[in-house]
Amino acid sequence: MKKIVYPVAALVIFAASAFTIIKSQDWKIEDSYSIKFTSGDPSGEFKGLKGTVIFDENNLAASKFDVSVEVASINTGNGMKNTHAKSEKWFDADKFPLIKFTSTAITKTASGYVAKGIMDIHGVQKEFTIPFTFANNSFTGSFDINRLDFNINTAEPTHGDSKLHVDISVPVSKA
Repeated sequence: MKKIVYPVAALVIFAASAFTIIKSQDWKIEDSYSIKFTSGDPSGEFKGLKGTVIFDENNLAASKFDVSVEVASINTGNGMKNTHAKSEKWFDADKFPLIKFTSTAITKTASGYVAKGIMDIHGVQKEFTIPFTFANNSFTGSFDINRLDFNINTAEPTHGDSKLHVDISVPVSKA
């Protein structure tokens, strides 16, 4: 009888462990984050970052970013440019108050990770990829974005630089 009980018990434990749900780590966005953009004109930063960050280097399939930034938080260092950027001609902050990114897949790369997902700016949703690294409880990434892809001031496509370079640094703590 003992010869049967031990192998059956081992089989039950093994089978149960195969169905154990692996939970990824939830993270809280720290207030010291940075979202900076540079272009020919203007350059500045955004504040108002909120959202859900679920990330586990060992369980990327369960990892997800669902974050937003308040458009009205734009700061170019010039009050008139800030007002202009929030206007209907540019971001139209009253009608489209948030810039959103929701990941659909996170994968490992040779230099870090890539979050693929949907970027929603100015009412336009597009597939978008954000490369990033994760070290010392901080997400860091850089990417370029074309404002014309999101119908921002398409009436003046040559006004300033249509491509913005964005640098992000988001320290997190365990939620």
